[in-house]
Amino acid sequence: MADGIAEGVVSREQLIFSLYEAAELEHNLMCTYLYAAFSLKDGEKEGLNAEEAAAVKRWRQAVIDVAIEEMGHLSAVWNITSALGGSPRFGRMNFPLDIGYLPAGIVVKLAPFNAHTLQHFIHLERPIGSDEPDGEGYTIERQFKRGSETARLTPMPMNYETVGEFYETISRQLKAFSERMGEDKAFIGDKTLQLSPDEIDLGGAKRVICLKTALQAFDAIVVQGEGAPGHNDQSHFSKFAAIREELARLTAKNPNFHPAHPAATNPVLRRPPKPEGRVWLEDPEAVATVDLANACYGQMLRFLGYSFLVPNGPEKSLAVDLGIGLMRAATYLGEQAARLPAGPSNPNCNAGMSFATLRDAAPLPQGVAAWRLFAERLNAFAAAAERLVAQSNSERPIGAARVLLSLAEQARRGEELYVQAPGRPAAPVPQKLPATTNSGEVTTNAHGIETVVGKSVTIDFEGKRCIHARFCVTGAPKVFLANVEGPWIHPDAMDGEKLVAIAEACPSGAIRYRRNDGRPEETPPPVNLAAVREGGPYAFRGDISLDGKRAGYRMTLCRCGASKNKPFCDGSHHDIGFNATGEPTPADAKTDMLEVRDGPLAIDPQIDGPLRVRGNLEITAGTGKVVARVKGAYLCRCGGSANKPFCDGTHSKIGFKS
Repeated sequence: MADGIAEGVVSREQLIFSLYEAAELEHNLMCTYLYAAFSLKDGEKEGLNAEEAAAVKRWRQAVIDVAIEEMGHLSAVWNITSALGGSPRFGRMNFPLDIGYLPAGIVVKLAPFNAHTLQHFIHLERPIGSDEPDGEGYTIERQFKRGSETARLTPMPMNYETVGEFYETISRQLKAFSERMGEDKAFIGDKTLQLSPDEIDLGGAKRVICLKTALQAFDAIVVQGEGAPGHNDQSHFSKFAAIREELARLTAKNPNFHPAHPAATNPVLRRPPKPEGRVWLEDPEAVATVDLANACYGQMLRFLGYSFLVPNGPEKSLAVDLGIGLMRAATYLGEQAARLPAGPSNPNCNAGMSFATLRDAAPLPQGVAAWRLFAERLNAFAAAAERLVAQSNSERPIGAARVLLSLAEQARRGEELYVQAPGRPAAPVPQKLPATTNSGEVTTNAHGIETVVGKSVTIDFEGKRCIHARFCVTGAPKVFLANVEGPWIHPDAMDGEKLVAIAEACPSGAIRYRRNDGRPEETPPPVNLAAVREGGPYAFRGDISLDGKRAGYRMTLCRCGASKNKPFCDGSHHDIGFNATGEPTPADAKTDMLEVRDGPLAIDPQIDGPLRVRGNLEITAGTGKVVARVKGAYLCRCGGSANKPFCDGTHSKIGFKS
């Protein structure tokens, strides 16, 4: 028996109860790590010397990487909960956590980065058996032990000294439950409701289908961070310990070294009933910034909760993408808050994002009503961000506004998933004009597309997509006239079948066609492809949608980061001397054959980030060699990734703007 729970007779209810605490624990740790990272200073412009600036930049990225891994742990816990037939919990207590909510040895509060906060992180992530003390200011008010000495029907919390010990206990209980019930009866949840690599690029987001995969998820959490073996250099414990060593060295070298802004400890937006240990924010700009940051965070939880209600597919992926996008906006705002004054009652103290939660973070019922609420909220967020920009016009609110405007537009797609006719809609094309036989070709221009109607074939030319590959002017020089004034496309100057072949060879999709003679139209390719050009762009072929809008079957997109016509390639890779191999061998490439090789291919360029690609896709080198086969990926488009063609986060380090 462990803390009143007989492991041989542990119930499903008790397991889900414990998993709820695990989710809240990971969730809380993620928030505290992000808060500390937001407070770190940004280079020499904020008072650091060159050596300090380089170190602090590394620390910020390391802490954020740990927070992202906590998000992966959280996803793993949610997937296990879902696999057991439960509905993942997305709520938590507001900061600071009341004593007793977690074991007495675990203190959780928001605090800026400093040596004491860092030591607290090390203490939380310490391996089992470690004697690492807690940081100063994290003193336990009183010692107590949770749990009960007798087994009860009502789920009871367990006591534990380290997070690793907590997970070891849950693992034993889950194994005992599965052996008693049988795996087929233990793991009864709908597996399509879980998060997977198809929706989110996190190590913990793998489907749980049996006891083995559940235990693997727990082991990954422990080894990667909480309670990891002491000599795992990539564990959270080791990463924080390395920062501690460098912080001590730089502080000894410069006693006036302060790597972070004096952000508040436990900021709140309303006068707290218990003011001790909290900072009430009063500055109007700080209040507006934190309010928007918290709203983005709360809506992120709504999106993640909603994603566990819907099966794998476009709606689930959209909900996850919007949730991740909101955290990008919240990051801009959280960093801005740490640089604003808290108010007159707390001089020499800055504000900070409080990560306030809604009273109920439960997901909304699936359907069009939820998406209308989502769209309303994101429109309100975008408007609030524009007001912040008008008030301060600083780079971080501007970044948040750009992200939120994009997300508001994307949210409209959710409603369209319900209001559109069943089945995949046909690609939007300019209005078809009646073909002419004796009066000659008819040319029109609308929405940037030049349309020329011939007897057997209508040609649409979209100039902004053209990369001047010259397949048209060399393959059909009498149809596509180079360097002429006036009309330059003459579809009747060539046999229709041959002209169709030339149009389908256009790699950018700038040239598309429609048949006027009843012959078959262009169809999607049997295999979705993304060819990586030597020192050049991506050439996609598939049933493509770009930013949620149908875009035909061919497209060439920038990967050098320099195009003035993003996301399309405009040849700038030649101008900047972009040097990138067309035969990449990325570290995490998978080349196992896909069960399905065609189907919809959704490409969503992320604001100031990579190309988010969803759908079955074979990535090939210029020679045709397979680089990777994926069902979804983030592809670099800043030109800087060391793991091309995949994104490795370099876009944020180099300040890439899309």
